[in-house]
Amino acid sequence: MSAPQSPARRTVLKGAAALAGTAGAGATLAACSTETDSGGNTPATPTAPVDLGAAADVPVGGAKLYRENKLIVSCPAEGEYKAFSAQCTHAGCVLDKIVEGEGNCPCHGSRFDVKTGKVLRGPAATPLPAVPVRAENGKLVVG
Repeated sequence: MSAPQSPARRTVLKGAAALAGTAGAGATLAACSTETDSGGNTPATPTAPVDLGAAADVPVGGAKLYRENKLIVSCPAEGEYKAFSAQCTHAGCVLDKIVEGEGNCPCHGSRFDVKTGKVLRGPAATPLPAVPVRAENGKLVVG
């Protein structure tokens, strides 16, 4: 049988266990971070006009995600376009895909209607901000 531990050693071991638990909690919080999918410190909507390319790339009755520009553009009718920020209003993550008319936030699962920007599933509570969009010479320009 081993000798009992001294109170000082027990205190040190308990302290080490507490620190390990704190470090583990920090790692858990970091896993919930939006660092890799975040819009960072950039604005949710463009501050200057952005050329998105051919208007024909957005199907009538559908939508297209311009993830690199943090934008979603839908085309409810021929020649009519609506644009929204693709940055989730919950934690700032950029939406990663459109599935059956819903923009998906990869960080916490929020879903948005790509035709209206409306929240369909939280945790986001605020709709996606609308962005002015127009077709010019066959190209889409937002901002």
